[in-house]
Amino acid sequence: MTANCSIHGATPHDAPLIAPLVGELLQEIMAAIGIPAFNFELADTTARLEEFLAQGKYFVFFAQTADGNPMGFIALYESHALYAEGSFGTIAELFVRPGFRSQTLGRRLLGQARELGRARGWKRLEVTTPPLPQFDKTLAFYENQGFAITGGRKLKGVL
Repeated sequence: MTANCSIHGATPHDAPLIAPLVGELLQEIMAAIGIPAFNFELADTTARLEEFLAQGKYFVFFAQTADGNPMGFIALYESHALYAEGSFGTIAELFVRPGFRSQTLGRRLLGQARELGRARGWKRLEVTTPPLPQFDKTLAFYENQGFAITGGRKLKGVL
């Protein structure tokens, strides 16, 4: 049960606890889509997360059991756009380990993100999920939390 967990705002010191969860998330996504879409190196991800947190570029909340076992995390960053009427937050990653799902932990992590957004004066939170049947449960979770499909697809380009 998630009742025996704590949720904390992450500091650079917490990166070694959170980075392995990023790897688990990416592995789960790649298994679902059958494509090696991500490169993951634990040491690189840990260092990058430490840097992002130290520079205030990234906001992470993570959940742990009473004995310190990481359960999940949510990561977001601030964006700015005219269409959004100002500053807003983008959820980059949200992951709850399978053994802790369906116990309100995802909702609680999202609640922390909303609190941060209100404190920073954000107009909204945005998130992208793949438009694939494998992610219907993810889409349903976000819709149950008040998110609405606004159209579009996430694209990436090489620099």
